[in-house]
Amino acid sequence: MDDFWKPLEITPDGSAATPDGLMERLRGLNLGDLLVREKALVFRGFGVTPETLDPVMDMLLPNRLAYVHGNSPRTKVGGNVYTSTEYPPEYTISMHNELSYSATWPSRLLFYCEKAAETGGATPVVDGVRWLESLDDEVREAFAKGVRYTQNLHAGRGLGKSWQETFETEDRDEVAGFLDRIEADWQWRPDGGVRISQVRPATTRHPVTGAEVWFNQADQWHPASLGDEAAAMLAELMPPEELPQSVTFPDGAPIPGEYVIQVRDRGLDNAVDVDWRKGDLLLIDNVLVGHGRRPFTGSRRILVAMSD
Repeated sequence: MDDFWKPLEITPDGSAATPDGLMERLRGLNLGDLLVREKALVFRGFGVTPETLDPVMDMLLPNRLAYVHGNSPRTKVGGNVYTSTEYPPEYTISMHNELSYSATWPSRLLFYCEKAAETGGATPVVDGVRWLESLDDEVREAFAKGVRYTQNLHAGRGLGKSWQETFETEDRDEVAGFLDRIEADWQWRPDGGVRISQVRPATTRHPVTGAEVWFNQADQWHPASLGDEAAAMLAELMPPEELPQSVTFPDGAPIPGEYVIQVRDRGLDNAVDVDWRKGDLLLIDNVLVGHGRRPFTGSRRILVAMSD
């Protein structure tokens, strides 16, 4: 494995430094093969603006998906285009593959920089094979049977996200149909919320290369990732199974906090930062590459879309 892997940067380099120039450049590429080989691509210097973004997105993401069953806070700003995760700027968002806790996930993610942060705010990306290989044998073996994710989604008032936000619908039957299709264990609760539980593998293999990668969000769903003080506060408020989201091993056994901290830290340690400039686009293979966010100051606006 290349110790110095980083996304391939594509600049005008002879083509017009315009959105039309980028689209002309894309017509000359076998984008699918290039993305699998390079894992992530940065398009820089083409002057893409919010007004010219849609046709570029159509070429990079042939079938844009809605962020259904997403667990992070974000705002929908266009046709299946969203703000990136809206966590406070002083926090790091640890490495993850989008919707890896779900039965279905996007194969591609596209990020667009409408406004770069004053300082910081890079999007770190990590090679999923490297991340997996960086973990201690004990941790890899402990996760061999997968993980169980549990969500408690309220009906409009409560801690965390509502089921209406999560599934982008007010129709309970539509939610039930979706959960049945992904073979989740679920039930409506007396307060109108819904509890969802599903067992998912901790790793997966890329459909083209066959490479095995770390592919779960156990560290983000585990209270240990919040720090001792926040975890203790949550424990006083409610038992783990009542939290908006929690994670265990498939049989319900707790995952040791030191395991998820190792996963979180080694993902970040092995990541490469993509520092944003206005108009940049970052396209990643969502199986081969995990992503996160560095803290920042000032205002920052990164849009994201995804496709199968």
